[in-house]
Amino acid sequence: MALNWIWQQPDWPDFNWQTERLAPLLRDCVQVQGQLMGMSSSVSHSLSAQSELDALLQNIVTSSAIEGEQLNVGSVRSSLARRLGLELIDGNNVSQRSEGLAQLMLDATRHFDQPLTLARLFDWHQWLFPEQDSNLSARPIRVGALRGDDPMQVVSGRIDKPTVHFEAPPRLGLEQHLQTFLAWFEASRSQANLDPLLRAGIAHFWFVTLHPFDDGNGRLTRTITDLALAQGEAQAIRFYAMSASILEDRSGYYRVLENSQKATVDITEWLEWFLKTLLRSLRQAMVRIESVLGKARFWQAHRESALTVEQTKVLNRLLDGGEQGFEGGISAAQYQAVAKVSKATATRHLSELLERGYLRRLPGGGRNTRYQINFPDPSTQ
Repeated sequence: MALNWIWQQPDWPDFNWQTERLAPLLRDCVQVQGQLMGMSSSVSHSLSAQSELDALLQNIVTSSAIEGEQLNVGSVRSSLARRLGLELIDGNNVSQRSEGLAQLMLDATRHFDQPLTLARLFDWHQWLFPEQDSNLSARPIRVGALRGDDPMQVVSGRIDKPTVHFEAPPRLGLEQHLQTFLAWFEASRSQANLDPLLRAGIAHFWFVTLHPFDDGNGRLTRTITDLALAQGEAQAIRFYAMSASILEDRSGYYRVLENSQKATVDITEWLEWFLKTLLRSLRQAMVRIESVLGKARFWQAHRESALTVEQTKVLNRLLDGGEQGFEGGISAAQYQAVAKVSKATATRHLSELLERGYLRRLPGGGRNTRYQINFPDPSTQ
């Protein structure tokens, strides 16, 4: 038999990797992870809950987007918010699919201390495919059960001349493959010489290679990754969404998986890609948390000042930054558009905010004058 796939190797699944090649990346990940955890501890409870909601929502939506599925973001957000105790929602606006996805994500992260068992995987799979949504797939799905006897292949191209990118282990023996994985996943939590971040990368690769279900393998793989990361941090609260960073390099994700699944049990290439993607995710989260902290410091410094509703709205838009926040400052015309006030009112409001220290004038003048947030000095807080 030709050794086309990694699981056919005689030393499968005894993975190995080039430690010296991964060491700099791993060191960077651990350092940034520590910085992020330190920053997040400074966030108030209410802001922390909102940041966690944003990260969980981003994780769920982007994990489905990797598979080509577009979710109802509002519905998923409402399901998460209710479960986090953040706000009351109209239950009629929440689908059973959103409920299942929220339950799946929160079970993995909030109950990170519980063992990963086959029964728990079956529950996750059922939440991923609620009964009334089982017709989302073009073919029947065995929900809450392992896949059938047909070969599990990842293919592309013409039906009469398909390109097989990957073929998973056959159905016969799949239970034993899974039990081996689950036993390792539990035992490796206390393996002193295995870094938790590498463990998460190995778990990701191993499970997606087994491909044990008819559908949903990618999403369950990324859920297991979130579980492993939460276990490594010993923290249920999530502030970063790795699935979002995977989506940013979706083609690279599939390419490195395919290359590694056709290779030897040396998975250095996969782990290198995994750590680079994780590092990008952690750094993006640091930027978001810094924005949250900056916004909190700003309003704390100005907690006793009276503002109009329009001024508060524009200041929050500036504080939020990003695509909707005028990172390069705001002009009088933009203030007028956002606040929905007259030109004269916009000019007066901006002058008041400038005079009272909320804003600072950016270089330039005349009709192109722009204003940016005047952040208070953290040392004076």
